[in-house]
Amino acid sequence: MLKSPAAVAIAPPPSAAPHADGHADGVSNDEFRAVMSRLAAGVVLVTAHEPALDPDGPGGEDVGMTATSFMSVSLDPPLVMVGLREGSRMDDLLAEQPHWAVSVLSDSQRQIAGRFAMKGRISDRLLFEDLPYLRGKESGAPLVGGALATLECRTEQRVTAGDHTLVIGRVLTASVPSADGDPLTYFKGRYRQLG
Repeated sequence: MLKSPAAVAIAPPPSAAPHADGHADGVSNDEFRAVMSRLAAGVVLVTAHEPALDPDGPGGEDVGMTATSFMSVSLDPPLVMVGLREGSRMDDLLAEQPHWAVSVLSDSQRQIAGRFAMKGRISDRLLFEDLPYLRGKESGAPLVGGALATLECRTEQRVTAGDHTLVIGRVLTASVPSADGDPLTYFKGRYRQLG
């Protein structure tokens, strides 16, 4: 007669207690950055139009931000997500303005990515000054000329995650204005070309 094996208790792995800075034992900011820099990411320009405060005054202002934390979330319904640094100008604007746009940058648009990623940068008005773009019909936001693809979105959900806000948007329009070119990517802390 066969005996059933005795139950073996398996102890759960020891949990890594978080430090005051939010990191688990053994994971520093530098180590985390080094690991994540090995993940290649596409580069997009997220844009929105900030409405005028005074209806009789100037027509508002365009705001733009380079992002590498952008992804598709769902096909039905069509949803995308972008990660924004909490308290950034774009995060504050999208907390009030539900419509925004995304331009998927080509490898020839490295200068645009760098321009909108600068710290201590000049005003957004000057950043858009010589940039070719069309204004989105649904969002009113700039859609960059020469981009590989463009989307216009309406915010469906905002989720606070650490020092970022994850903004999930329903895609209202999607187009592929430029069939040629390769995507701009970000890898090991630098903009790169595919291949």
